[in-house]
Amino acid sequence: MSTPVTPATTTDLVDAVIVGGGAAGLSAAIMLGRSRRSVIVVDGGEPRNAPADGVHGFLTREGTPPRELLRLGRAEVASYGVRVVDGQVVDAGRDDDGFTLTTADGAIVRGRRLLIATGTSDELPPIPGLWERFGRDALHCPYCHGWEVQDRVIGVLGTNAEAAAHQAQLFRQLSDRVVVLRNTAGVFTAEQEAAFAARGIDVVDGIVERLEIADDRLVGVRLDDGRTVPVEALAVAPVNRVRAEAFAGLGLHTRPHPRGAEFGDAIGVDELGATSVPGVWAAGDVTNLRTQVLQAAAAGSMAGAIMNADLVQEDVRRALAKR
Repeated sequence: MSTPVTPATTTDLVDAVIVGGGAAGLSAAIMLGRSRRSVIVVDGGEPRNAPADGVHGFLTREGTPPRELLRLGRAEVASYGVRVVDGQVVDAGRDDDGFTLTTADGAIVRGRRLLIATGTSDELPPIPGLWERFGRDALHCPYCHGWEVQDRVIGVLGTNAEAAAHQAQLFRQLSDRVVVLRNTAGVFTAEQEAAFAARGIDVVDGIVERLEIADDRLVGVRLDDGRTVPVEALAVAPVNRVRAEAFAGLGLHTRPHPRGAEFGDAIGVDELGATSVPGVWAAGDVTNLRTQVLQAAAAGSMAGAIMNADLVQEDVRRALAKR
């Protein structure tokens, strides 16, 4: 269970504050807690994968509901003395001891080191019904959800030609009934068109206006010319926006996705998770738009270990200064 921090409460200075209690944040907390560090995890309670039925590609946890995985993770970190508090960080600043974070309810959390593991939010095309199906039969990742829609009629919603072509070929591995809905994707290259034809992927022109639902199942999409295209699953390519506005005061900024700003943004880190701001690390979706849950956990684990090593170096310097 999480421990609420009451408004206007100021916590004692801890070794590390982790903002975000998903796979990355909790994995970092495990490493720090096992190193006997004092740690607070501040979590807003809005995991990106909450709509999904289960987590996939996570060895030994295959199919675990996302919130159950977080419940288990919270219990594990609590066993090492880590505090998980409910709250939304809205501002961050630096002081002589490290970092001071303010939550939406006015609580103050202070730490010598800071890990940002706030994840991303998905921006979807403004198509009625799409959000309600997202994570169910409206999907973004073949590795996360593809097995569950194998052999169905899978539509690929075009919003960017490159992304649609990429998704179509990946989902074609799972079904031989894949159709690309051109929508707003524009013109495909000759190579992309040839690849579609070679693998039996049809391209349908027209703008998708809404989803067709029957008995709580996706059965098709309605186009702007009145036609309905039967599909049983819909692949989408959301724009991923990092949840990092609260940390702008630290001088922390995001960078565009390597394939272009239209795909989203991320916080830049080195191979060990350190940001350009001394004392600040980041891990998980907030740094890598291709991250899955297992990869986010691995990145958090690495960041937690490196943060502890950095704290050890500071502890050594302080001990030497007292001699």
